[in-house]
Amino acid sequence: MFGTLASGDIEPARLRRDLRITCNLGFSCGGFEDIGMRLEGENLVPRGAEENREVVAETAPFQVERPLFQQTQKLVVGYALTPKKKKSFLQPKLEFMARRKGICFVPIDLNRPLSEQGPFDVVLHKLLGKEWQDVIEDYQQKHPEVTVLDPPSAIKRIYNRQSMLQGMADLNLSDCSGSIYVPKQLVVLKDSASSADRVVEAGLKFPLVAKPLWIDGTAKSHQLFLAYDKHSLAELEPPLVLQEFVNHGGVMFKVFVVGDIIKVVRRFSLPNVSSNCEKAKANGVFKFPRVSSAAASADNADLEPSVAELPPKPFLEALVKELRTLLGLRLFNIDMIREHGSKNVFSVIDINYFPGYGKMPDYEPVVVDFFHNLAQAKHKKRHYK
Repeated sequence: MFGTLASGDIEPARLRRDLRITCNLGFSCGGFEDIGMRLEGENLVPRGAEENREVVAETAPFQVERPLFQQTQKLVVGYALTPKKKKSFLQPKLEFMARRKGICFVPIDLNRPLSEQGPFDVVLHKLLGKEWQDVIEDYQQKHPEVTVLDPPSAIKRIYNRQSMLQGMADLNLSDCSGSIYVPKQLVVLKDSASSADRVVEAGLKFPLVAKPLWIDGTAKSHQLFLAYDKHSLAELEPPLVLQEFVNHGGVMFKVFVVGDIIKVVRRFSLPNVSSNCEKAKANGVFKFPRVSSAAASADNADLEPSVAELPPKPFLEALVKELRTLLGLRLFNIDMIREHGSKNVFSVIDINYFPGYGKMPDYEPVVVDFFHNLAQAKHKKRHYK
């Protein structure tokens, strides 16, 4: 912006009048530590150096002072993530933007007691296992002032597809421009071949979406299949959940939730299935394509307006508010579909804790704003105590 200037070409009086010069001494966890300089004759001298009377003989390349970089540390986030989650979530751009807001991400050492680390303002985690759950719950009891994202007991509910969608029918969405329901489903714990009779008794109609009962962080737990007839059930591996397939125009909405912030993206899904699929000899098991990746994005596709139209904003805001209370979570996403041929009748078919935010366009400012709001809330709480 200013070009390259040699120290002998700079008029000291003009510098005093027009610019505030700082010397950047590097980065620490709390942000950029900028120490101001003053001009003495033709030289730049650190403030407070009068006692030492040391004169800087040459001026280094200078920077115009940016108050945004001078903010003190506001929030320390200790994180315990799998290597895969860390790589996808803690991108350099996110960490850079976070530092500008005074937010620092610090890794948690799993080989040391958590209570001996920190201090943390927030603990961000996504690890499985009873041992880790006990560690977090014990830490929560001893450090109630620390925000844990999210409570293990709430996360545990989401990892079971039987309990995941319970309570959806009781959500208060009567004043919204849309309605929500959960497709009929049946849990099969063993012997999927003999589940055909139970499917009939439960009133489920083929085709059925088959999902693993447990979400354990593996790719296999996210593999979905479409069973076209009762004979194909024998090909499925229990424990699993069988859920009625709902025609939805081949588009699914992934609703990302980061605290109070909501962002929606479209993903390609399965096309509509004919009601007389058995007559058309469509049988066996069909594996669903992965719809979570950015490659499956339908945001820029040429779709029918009735299919592509996003769920109404007031409806999403009311739904997310209710779900935050029901689930006790702040970081999650909802997989939704619009019933084909309807205006705004939606089905929630899946909920995921701490999803792949890196697959959400421009996720960095959304996440940073969330943690910045946490920092402000904590500051106000301390101030008014």
